[in-house]
Amino acid sequence: MNNHHNKFTKAKSSYLVTGSIIALIIAATPYLFYSYESFPQTKVWETFLFTYRANWYQEVYVSVWTMMGKFVPLLLLIIWFITCKHWWYHVILIPIGMFAFQLFSVINDDVGITDEVEIWWLFPIMLIIIPLVYLIKAKLSNRLLGNDLKSFEEELVTKKNFWQQIKDLF
Repeated sequence: MNNHHNKFTKAKSSYLVTGSIIALIIAATPYLFYSYESFPQTKVWETFLFTYRANWYQEVYVSVWTMMGKFVPLLLLIIWFITCKHWWYHVILIPIGMFAFQLFSVINDDVGITDEVEIWWLFPIMLIIIPLVYLIKAKLSNRLLGNDLKSFEEELVTKKNFWQQIKDLF
């Protein structure tokens, strides 16, 4: 009985820590967004690691403001997708893809990674984002919401290769 109580307490503690980290990230998003104010209002920003030149937006400050305007909603949508328990949560992938594409476009405007046909980049980006976010969601759901701890422990003991683990998720 005591062993079962210890496992339940550890699972509840882990759930509380994970939830607290997610809540902290959500609470910090306004600060993350307004971090653009700490960037210089010049065309070139030199650090000891790199030099950033704002081309399209003319100032580093405006470039970062635009990037944060796309990154913060993307971050919040990914958190929502990962933590959503409703049956319709896959629909959240649509705005995630839109904001990811917009963030990529903003970065491309200043850095110039691709040409004018940027819409064709959406498909490969979605091929990466959708499985990645889905796998993270599946792993978290299995660990946080799993009611059958005994079957979870048995699954941990069995050795599976990468593709077997992916098949188990779907």
